[in-house]
Amino acid sequence: MIAEMKRWFGVSHGSAGERSLVTMLATSGYKVSRWLVNKLMKQEGLISRQLPTHKYAKSEKEHLSIPNTLARQFKPKAPDQVWCGDVTYVWTGKKWLYLAVVLDLYARKVVGWATSNSPDRELTKKALRMAFESRGKPKNLLFHSDQGCHYTSKAFRQLLWRYGIRQSLSRRGNCWDNSPMERFFRSFKTEWMPRSGYHDFSSAVHSITEYIIGYYNRYRPHQFNEGLSPLVAEQKYQKTSKAVASFS
Repeated sequence: MIAEMKRWFGVSHGSAGERSLVTMLATSGYKVSRWLVNKLMKQEGLISRQLPTHKYAKSEKEHLSIPNTLARQFKPKAPDQVWCGDVTYVWTGKKWLYLAVVLDLYARKVVGWATSNSPDRELTKKALRMAFESRGKPKNLLFHSDQGCHYTSKAFRQLLWRYGIRQSLSRRGNCWDNSPMERFFRSFKTEWMPRSGYHDFSSAVHSITEYIIGYYNRYRPHQFNEGLSPLVAEQKYQKTSKAVASFS
């Protein structure tokens, strides 16, 4: 069991804490308590990279033309009803890499992302295009983000209009209005990214892709999903929906 615990700890790049390891070990057939995992982690010298939570400043000022339609309703009833997006930056030795991500709020699954050396509208458009195409061009969708210029630009808003996607914006300076995205970026930077950044641009792109596809979506237990990974949570929804449809 210790060897399996170490394996999962390695898969998470040292980010999994006792709660996550209990869930991961259960998928391998080991039913253990958090107390035992905590004891074994100390015994084996395994220290999670997770950091304590932090608070954000609040602001009540609202964008004039695009309201905060989402209004922190972060629990849609099905996939592809509400997406949110944001941009962050990562140091790559000599320059910054900018990462745009689109997150489906139902199971907190990353459905689109893009990287660039410039945080412009093309970056966020590329991430949105990836999400829209990979999810089968969903309809009746709401897209939420902060008021960054790459989301309020005419070009980005035209792409939303072309896809038939409604737009929602956080209140200015209020990170809590888009907290699922803040949480995702914080998880990536504390769980996976080297503390000093990456040596070069290409290694950063490879690592980001590995985190999203190889760990976060597929394996990472998410408290919002009651310990299931985003992929498994969506699969569970699909099975339930099919069962209900066949019964009715």
